[in-house]
Amino acid sequence: MQSNEIPPTIKTVLVLDDNFIIAMDAEEILTSLGVAEVHVATNAEQAMEIVAAHAIDFALIDVNLDSDTSFIIADAMIARGIMVGFTSGYGESFPSPEHLRDVPRIDKPFNEMTIGSLIAAAHGQRDR
Repeated sequence: MQSNEIPPTIKTVLVLDDNFIIAMDAEEILTSLGVAEVHVATNAEQAMEIVAAHAIDFALIDVNLDSDTSFIIADAMIARGIMVGFTSGYGESFPSPEHLRDVPRIDKPFNEMTIGSLIAAAHGQRDR
């Protein structure tokens, strides 16, 4: 498998981004990469409702949600055994908490190659 290919076990993805246009762009990219089902949430509450109702294989989470961060949501996803990857429009200038520093992250704007690589990296970490 190439570094930007989606592992076949990734069938359902949650996209959490407070910008609906960016979330829809991510959904389109994930679908083009072969993800069977994509759920979009624009806030933490919606994300947790989706996770409660669906088996999620991977969560693509924007670091900055409105005036807060998504680190608590990432912790909740990880606690449920969901692989997580971050997106950010701030690059490395927006530091993660120590326990989340190994979570793969890509910068916005993203594309098929960067999202594919992000998911592959997260999947590779799980296989270690």
